[in-house]
Amino acid sequence: MRKIKGLRWYMIALVTIGTILGYLTRNAVAVAAPTLMGQLHISTQQYSYIIAAYSACYTIMQPVAGYVLDLLGTKVGYAVFAIVWALFCMATALATSWGGLAIARGAVGMAEAAMIPAGLKASSEWFPAKERSIAVGWFNVGSSIGGMIAPPLVVWAIMIHSWQLAFVLVGALSLAWAISWLIFYKHPKNQTKLSDEERDYILGGQEAQHQVNNTKKMSAWQIIQRRDFWGIAIPRFLAEPAWGTFNAWIPLFMFKAYGFNLKEIAMFAWMPMLFADLGCVLGGYMPPFFQRVFGVNLIISRKLVVTLGGFLMIGPGLIGLFTSPYVAIGLLCIGGFAHQSLSGSLITLSSDVFGRNEVATANGLTGMAAWTASTLFALVVGALADTIGFSPLFAVLSVFDLLAVFFIWVLLRNNPVQPPIANIEPLKPAHG
Repeated sequence: MRKIKGLRWYMIALVTIGTILGYLTRNAVAVAAPTLMGQLHISTQQYSYIIAAYSACYTIMQPVAGYVLDLLGTKVGYAVFAIVWALFCMATALATSWGGLAIARGAVGMAEAAMIPAGLKASSEWFPAKERSIAVGWFNVGSSIGGMIAPPLVVWAIMIHSWQLAFVLVGALSLAWAISWLIFYKHPKNQTKLSDEERDYILGGQEAQHQVNNTKKMSAWQIIQRRDFWGIAIPRFLAEPAWGTFNAWIPLFMFKAYGFNLKEIAMFAWMPMLFADLGCVLGGYMPPFFQRVFGVNLIISRKLVVTLGGFLMIGPGLIGLFTSPYVAIGLLCIGGFAHQSLSGSLITLSSDVFGRNEVATANGLTGMAAWTASTLFALVVGALADTIGFSPLFAVLSVFDLLAVFFIWVLLRNNPVQPPIANIEPLKPAHG
């Protein structure tokens, strides 16, 4: 049988497509929001309940999704979750009120909670330790690509038929991918088209990683008692509302603040996500750059990335000072780049300060803190956007990020207390 050279990169490309479709599903409701609110008579506050339902279910389901993936395995587990989110995305077309939308989006959020853990699990199976963070970085770029595709695709579906078609189409794409995943994804040990040389390279590198930190695993209670945990969890709590707002509210902001129609939303709403992609990639290369230029260690280099991103997040906070919608879009682009660069370093810090045996638990706990904040801020936006406008809320997000910078320098010690779990700089860790 003919062997495929570099098959691991084809596998991570398959994972990337899944991430793109997951985030396309996630962002579809934001692009359709002006149409949904008009046709279903939904208020801004009720729309915030829809967003909060997704975020809350995503938050709660994260540890459960990880357990199910470990139980069923990467191939079957990821396919099951993808099929569920695809079906509930299509079922969104049956909603006739904000309550129906909230139920459907909550179910989508529960299923999509497995997206990033499944991608990480696939990366751990197909890549040696020294390449794994690069693989994770590239598949996570799909998060912003999905956000880029959503505006033109969803608007096109609405214009040629209806908002219902948009959700059916997006869900059908995810369903097709889930079937493809079941057909093509296999563990390296079972993949007959993988060369023996590449299989040995992958599995040999994974065996080496297991030598890192064989100490007893800390409990969740022990983890949350550590100062380093709060040095990551509090900044993530403060920074995550910005990403939730960018994903869920930018199209509606353009519609309400500047009177953009669907065509204009399709033309411009994807741009902040493009810059978020750049933040994913360039943000991962900043720590080694800072280490070379300034001679700092790994922890400080990541703090510098967070600091740079935090100060760049001042950009979106200044939207209220300008009347031009194009300036606003430019400032949102700066914000997209800023958030994804700083978020990458924040998430990766868990692998720098916690040992291999507890890094997943620590990262899950900080992730729950982040998504809790995102859920709460969605409700705040819904309650205040129609009365005070979006501009003050963007300013609050800027303040939050600056506070995140403050707390990471105050609480997180500058030297790792545990060896990192990989021996190269991560390009970009998973976000979500």
